[in-house]
Amino acid sequence: MADEPSNGELGRLIAALQARLDNRFGELNSRLDKVVSLDVYTIQTTYVDQRLSQLQTDIQQVRTETATLEDDVEKYQRDESRRREDERQRRLYQAIIPVLLCVVSSAIAIWAVISK
Repeated sequence: MADEPSNGELGRLIAALQARLDNRFGELNSRLDKVVSLDVYTIQTTYVDQRLSQLQTDIQQVRTETATLEDDVEKYQRDESRRREDERQRRLYQAIIPVLLCVVSSAIAIWAVISK
């Protein structure tokens, strides 16, 4: 019985062991808190990166659509300008040709009278 610790010593040893375990559990909890925070941060960063990538894709698509729309508007304006110019020339020819025919007919009639 001399080698066995007394009740007081056992109590102190148990208290020291509990203190060490509490300390270890505290360290473990703080590490777990950091790991969880790191996981949450990683997930959040991944989500933000994915969202930014999606937004960049959307922005590029809108730019492409805007450029296409601007090209279509310019093409429409050129086509409309061409159509108006063609219409103006058609009207001009419709007005000039009868006048020229009249002048030519009159010149032929006058020449016919003078040549008799």
